[in-house]
Amino acid sequence: MSASPEGVVAPAPRGLPAEVARRRTFAVISHPDAGKSTLTEALALHARMISEAGAIHGKAGRKSTVSDWMEMEKARGISVSSTALQFNYRAAGSDVDSVINLVDTPGHSDFSEDTYRVLTAVDAAVMLIDAAKGLEPQTLKLFQVCRHRGIPVITVINKWDRPGRAPLELLDEIDERIGLTPTPLFLPVGIAGDFRGLLRRGPDGVPLEYIHFTRTAGGATIAPEESLTPESAEAREGEPWNTAAEESELLSATGQDHDQELFLAGQTSPVIYASAMLNFGVRQLLETLVALAPAPGARPDLAGKPRETGDPFSAVVFKVQAGMDAAHRDRLAFMRIVSGEFERGMVVTHAQTGRPFATKYALTVFGRERATVDIAYPGDVVGLVNATALAPGHTLFVDKKVEFPPIPSFAPEHFAVLRARSAGKYKQFRKAIDQLDSEGVVQVLRNDLRGDASPVLAAVGPMQFEVVTARMLTEFNVETTMEHLGYTLARRTDAASADVLGRQRGVEVFTRSDGALLALFSDKWRLQYIEKEHPALTLEPLVATAD
Repeated sequence: MSASPEGVVAPAPRGLPAEVARRRTFAVISHPDAGKSTLTEALALHARMISEAGAIHGKAGRKSTVSDWMEMEKARGISVSSTALQFNYRAAGSDVDSVINLVDTPGHSDFSEDTYRVLTAVDAAVMLIDAAKGLEPQTLKLFQVCRHRGIPVITVINKWDRPGRAPLELLDEIDERIGLTPTPLFLPVGIAGDFRGLLRRGPDGVPLEYIHFTRTAGGATIAPEESLTPESAEAREGEPWNTAAEESELLSATGQDHDQELFLAGQTSPVIYASAMLNFGVRQLLETLVALAPAPGARPDLAGKPRETGDPFSAVVFKVQAGMDAAHRDRLAFMRIVSGEFERGMVVTHAQTGRPFATKYALTVFGRERATVDIAYPGDVVGLVNATALAPGHTLFVDKKVEFPPIPSFAPEHFAVLRARSAGKYKQFRKAIDQLDSEGVVQVLRNDLRGDASPVLAAVGPMQFEVVTARMLTEFNVETTMEHLGYTLARRTDAASADVLGRQRGVEVFTRSDGALLALFSDKWRLQYIEKEHPALTLEPLVATAD
């Protein structure tokens, strides 16, 4: 599916099982500003996909990463949209290229619903932790999603080139706060802020090798590595090496050595210390992903029956994005292939409508860079162009019908009425709202009282509203006004309860575009009062409800 930078496709094993075995599909999860997009670029650099890495900064004159293409992302130094990146990587000692599918995710908590969707499409996750800050709220939230979905986690403690906390202190925090036993594969030589290299741990914590890194100008190119024996490392580094060696043995004494079974079961997490900015530890992460992360496997369908990778073609849509190419105004649906072989041009069936869908235009996408996909396999992520009928959670298949479980919507906490400034723009306004709704940018709520001209937008975070107004203007040429509403939480209800709820003060009932009835409440005390006064009413929490 992808070629090397020189344009020469490496010899690949023949047959579907061999293609599946060499694939690794993962997402990077973290709190904002932990270095996620920088790590994405560093991985692309090591795969020779790009010749020079950039870093995200919201300052004039600084370079933006390739993967963050929205103007809002460039201006603020955040990731709003997910990026699917595929590249080949040949691990040390292997004669076959592994195929790496990296799905980058929004780091800002306002876009955690988009990250949740991405986590339905991967087989492993890389949890990125800031060496100075440790575990942060968004990281904790996303880790819980990984645990719920049974996704094994590799931990990268990033920014070791800057002042930070002690290595073992960070490991203790992971163990104590999320109950995941950290099992370092590499330990840093040199304290945080004085990153010299990595000690590669062996059985019982015995040091096997010292990997010394040399800085490059601004970390823009791959950092040269030098491999030294433990004896040479001690002679060269002295006390920093001895400290790392002692810590390695101490970790073994407490049982913190890698166990593949426990890792895949979600009980332990291999740990690597790194600096994505300087490209230190990035190769080690790639080698670890190839060696330890699981290849694509069977996935349960809606009935709970496993869909094996060798079954006829099926895929699940996890992301829909429009406006990625200003020249074409197209709409791209990202699908994760679950089973079978995908060939561009094949006609598949859309499970939700039963209608055929032609796949003539199939792409891989990294930022605004696009490449045509002719063949793809389980684990691969493919973008389908002009997929107007597709939405996150939808299933595509050939042969006998299969449908995968839908992706639930997060519980919104922010609500606002959106209106077009000009009545003459109503048609464009409606079209834009429908498109943004189907992409999952926001949830759109309607009721008879407010009408179609004043839909209520529901969001996990207020920055989603900013994305909506920006895209309405740039993509549809519609200026809008927004009025924030005084609701703070939502509950799923039913038609029998809606009449009673609609008569309560501080409550309003809406229909979401998927048909769900949602009751909005001014605050948790109002909800508690109504639950007490009307215990028979249906009021169900939504996914990731904060209260």
